[in-house]
Amino acid sequence: MTTIEVRQATSPEEARRFDTEGLRRQFHIGGLFEAGAVRLVYTHVDRFVIGGAVPLAAPLALAAPKPIGSPGFLDRRELGVFNLGGPGEVRIGEERHALQRCEALYVGMGAGEVAFASRDPSNPARFYLLSTPAHAQHPTAKITEAGARRHELGAQETANRRTLIQMIHPDVCASCQLVMGFTRLAEGSVWNTMPCHTHDRRSEIYLYFDLAADARVVHLMGEPQETRHLVIANEEAIISPGWSIHSGCGTRNYAFVWAMAGDNQDFTDMDMVAMGELR
Repeated sequence: MTTIEVRQATSPEEARRFDTEGLRRQFHIGGLFEAGAVRLVYTHVDRFVIGGAVPLAAPLALAAPKPIGSPGFLDRRELGVFNLGGPGEVRIGEERHALQRCEALYVGMGAGEVAFASRDPSNPARFYLLSTPAHAQHPTAKITEAGARRHELGAQETANRRTLIQMIHPDVCASCQLVMGFTRLAEGSVWNTMPCHTHDRRSEIYLYFDLAADARVVHLMGEPQETRHLVIANEEAIISPGWSIHSGCGTRNYAFVWAMAGDNQDFTDMDMVAMGELR
């Protein structure tokens, strides 16, 4: 079963007037990982599709609901898959691609029909899906943590020592516009992406994971002079438009998958915000 929710883009002027429920309705995504189902959210922010698939005994096909606008999901799109759960398999036509936890798969436009399977239904795969419009075909590529680009960032004294792992990235595998990876915070560190930035030329999606049931991340968003916050639990996502900062502080260390789409793939294309400018 595939379900899809459509969300319109929101201007910064609108966001200034939202209460907590309004912010969550527009920017927060929860409940992506439903056992035995594929759940998708289509946002008009860079026409990202964010999704989750949890196959049990039977494989799950990635359908193309009406908002996708084509007979096949990958007819005019590319796809990134990141496994948050047990051992699984992504099936692209007759091809089989095994994914362990924290491994990723890039699937290019026109690759064919996609399905997801778990090796053990009692320990199912939890596939996190990110898709953007595509203009060219690129080959399917599996990316492990060992094959990704790794950057050690931050410091213990500023509570932000972390490892950034670039997986779908021009220096790792070719894609049209999707850039994706994940960041893991060291024990005792709680801050991510602070000092913060915006990048008006592209949007970003965060999905927080490896959070204990009683742990939370306070995710900061909004214009630098009009900041807002949302309280996020494990395996919940945030849509971050180009005009918004995207940063967070947790009650303990955690990890998050980040993904970007927009005008370019230059990871350093960002507009830094000085701490004194935040309000």
